[in-house]
Amino acid sequence: LDMLWSKGPVCMEVLKQADCRMTLFTGSQPVAELLTKELRGKVKLEDAGFDWKILGPDVHDIDYVAWQCDQDAYAYSGQKCSAQSILFVHENWKKAGIVEKISEKACARNLEEMTLGPVITWTNDRIKSHIDGLLAIPGAEVVCGGKPLEGHTIPSCYGAFEATAVFVPLAEMMKPENYKLATTELFGPFQVITEYNDSSLDQVLEACERMESHLTAAIVSQDINFQQKVLGNTVNGTTYAGVRARTTGAPQNHWFGPAGDPRSAGIHTPEAIKLVWSTHREIIYDCGRADASWTAPKAT
Repeated sequence: LDMLWSKGPVCMEVLKQADCRMTLFTGSQPVAELLTKELRGKVKLEDAGFDWKILGPDVHDIDYVAWQCDQDAYAYSGQKCSAQSILFVHENWKKAGIVEKISEKACARNLEEMTLGPVITWTNDRIKSHIDGLLAIPGAEVVCGGKPLEGHTIPSCYGAFEATAVFVPLAEMMKPENYKLATTELFGPFQVITEYNDSSLDQVLEACERMESHLTAAIVSQDINFQQKVLGNTVNGTTYAGVRARTTGAPQNHWFGPAGDPRSAGIHTPEAIKLVWSTHREIIYDCGRADASWTAPKAT
């Protein structure tokens, strides 16, 4: 069987009845957890991620960084497991105008140039409900977007939404009643933006640690001490560091997968192929004939 084109439940029933030795799954976390249970743990996962990017204290190449942030968050209308879901902006970057530059690029996206498109798994009502929930957090505000697209023929069962960012104050985001909502992955053209300073970096690191899926991340900084502090306190499977750091666009020559879970699988790379499409096995040959003078030793 080379390909099975079906709905999810049908595919899962085939996997169960065939008693597959290993299944590689890429997709949403709820389905990943269901497959783990139904296939008795015989799965490897390259599942969804609420992926973060941290802009460090040193400001460089602001136009390039704004472009990369726009691409990470909104290319393919944000429908990629490595999309930038939250942006932690150091106050130095905020003062330099990075948020305004990102907003300008986001507002230029449109259907005509195909820089925006249908959102397959979130309807407009669901997107708006999520945004409204965030805006109920004290101090939250829309940075850009926030409205459904107009003048199109996209069916209502799909989403069609402007590239959107919502600012949420870090202190409010970290409150137990707000954190889960603020770190919910909206699989579409959407991101959360928050601001921090040198004294609140530990809060940022705590926020990254508390996230449920650790797929990709980016540390935009040339400061090696800052890089090492963040890298040493986070666990994302694929983390980019440096002024050109991104969350998405992994080339085919390195690991791309989540971390911190024994079910983790990466795509690309010989290592990922060995983990998923092969298994550990040993065959020991011992073919030498016993000598004609051999006698049995005393039993042990």
